[in-house]
Amino acid sequence: MSAGAATLIALVAGIIALGVLAQLLSARLQLPSIIFYIFAGLALGPVAELVLGTRIVSLATFGGEETLSAVVGLAVAIIVFEGAFHLQVDRIREAPTASFRLVTVGAAIALVGTALAVHLVYPEVGWGIAFLIGALLVATGPTVVTPILQVVPVRDRVSATLETEGIVNDVTAAILAVVVFKVIVIQGETPADIFTEFTARLGQGLLVGVIVAGVVYYLLRYVDLSPGDAPRNARLLVLAGALVAYAGADFLAGEAGVAAAATAGFLLGNANVPYEEDIVDFKGDVTLLVLSFVFIILAALLELDALADVGLPGLLVVAAIALVIRPLLVLVSLAGDRFTVSEKLFVGLVGPRGIIPASVATLFAIQLQAQGDVHDANVLLGVVFLAILLTAVFEGGLARYIAEYLDVIPMRVIIVGGGRVGRALADRLEERGENVVLIESDETVVEQARNQGYTVEHGDGTDTDVLRSAGANAAKIVVAATGDDDANLLVSQLASTKFDVENVIARANNPDNVEPFEELGVQTISSSLATAWAIDNQIERPALSHWMTDLDRVGDVQEVELRNPTLYDRPVREVGPELPDTCLIALVCRDGEAVVPTADYTVHEGDRLTLLGRTEAVREGMALCRGED
Repeated sequence: MSAGAATLIALVAGIIALGVLAQLLSARLQLPSIIFYIFAGLALGPVAELVLGTRIVSLATFGGEETLSAVVGLAVAIIVFEGAFHLQVDRIREAPTASFRLVTVGAAIALVGTALAVHLVYPEVGWGIAFLIGALLVATGPTVVTPILQVVPVRDRVSATLETEGIVNDVTAAILAVVVFKVIVIQGETPADIFTEFTARLGQGLLVGVIVAGVVYYLLRYVDLSPGDAPRNARLLVLAGALVAYAGADFLAGEAGVAAAATAGFLLGNANVPYEEDIVDFKGDVTLLVLSFVFIILAALLELDALADVGLPGLLVVAAIALVIRPLLVLVSLAGDRFTVSEKLFVGLVGPRGIIPASVATLFAIQLQAQGDVHDANVLLGVVFLAILLTAVFEGGLARYIAEYLDVIPMRVIIVGGGRVGRALADRLEERGENVVLIESDETVVEQARNQGYTVEHGDGTDTDVLRSAGANAAKIVVAATGDDDANLLVSQLASTKFDVENVIARANNPDNVEPFEELGVQTISSSLATAWAIDNQIERPALSHWMTDLDRVGDVQEVELRNPTLYDRPVREVGPELPDTCLIALVCRDGEAVVPTADYTVHEGDRLTLLGRTEAVREGMALCRGED
């Protein structure tokens, strides 16, 4: 083996090791991994050049532009495919209107707004480069959004909207950028050609993606796979499908491969393919490796001259994108939807850019430099990477604090036991917008629950690692609802002692166990007594009982903490009229004591109000009490 080959192998191994280290730091510090990828890349490139006089990683390291383009392209195929594979139709249905507006109206505002900002700040740069930068920075992408959502457990409708926007905009931004580059920047043709080029590339990508998905689905389901090798073959087939979809479409038209990979991933991810869990785990591991590898390389190739060339004006462009254009497009796209003001602000303040802008901008800059357009190349590369660096570091690093400040992280509830009791409780909690995770050890029950749309962690709820994986560190409530009292008691003790969960509730299948449970400080519900209470309510209070238990009811009863300063220290006679017409204050709890308030009863900060009324009215009343609207 030559010295050059040995050096390259050592370098690739080192980059992969840095990527794994970045993942460990991300998990430990609860920060998006992209931040550590960028810093690692800068250390191997620009920083090494300043300190050592030479870069550890350069364009020549990987054989020049064409080799780098191929490596990045295949990596992007895997990353986009994996992100689309996770994009379930049911997730999109969480906020279909908002998602559609974000990827159409929102993307258009981002494109035009960014182009205007670039042209105003850099008047010497033509409209072609300005719109090229705008097209690239439309993409938010799953590579930066997903790591943020892993450490910031926002409501499903918020995460679904951000994930859908990231996947779709990655595709449209990549194709649109290539079209703008070839039609306007290079060939100098009129913008009228953009629509034809864009539609053709997108159509070819979609077609190839559908064909590849169909072939892979057929092979997974109907080809005779040997039983022992079936999971492995399924994983390899899906990986090959992602690469073939990308390569086939990209051969027909540049960057159409991104659309093909996304289409194939989305179709297979929603097709109930066999060995799906094995495929998800395998694809996730491969994606993390290629993502870290490519991001570190692209950051290492960044030229300090490009950042110096954009200077303070570049900071102004990024500020306009992050603080003006992004919030504006989100407010327009989410207008009139069911998102709260706080949720809209969170989506508006969290829109980091990722792998697609970085990879495509790097390749375009190399081509522009080869043609002698050094200043345009530096502005393109400088503005794009500055946007990636600053949005990833600040928006990614501060996302959790922003979410906590805006109070958009919902109560996470973990229910150990995916049987009828657990799923019935999950239905009621999810109906109220809470994030619920079921833990179940029986594979058959797990499969049934997942098919019904529940989020399920497969494992033993008495295992600390399983509880941690389900999110016990961030849970406010853990419910032990299995049919085994010993298991319920152990789950309750682990939740209280290991994870310091605020509210732990256990199901006692044997009424004789209620008292011992409660002596250990566990809130306990006896199955037998609960059934007796329900029957008694049906006898004594049939109308109220039916109203409270019917999942399709039009009424609701909810308890909310008063956090709206405009309602502090005011009597119920004044607060009541500010609530929706069909929403009443039934109880007020203060210092553990609940009272039925009179009209003159004064409510204070921190009081817990029980609201009763029509479902939507109660939801609006809760938002008002929290100060969300």
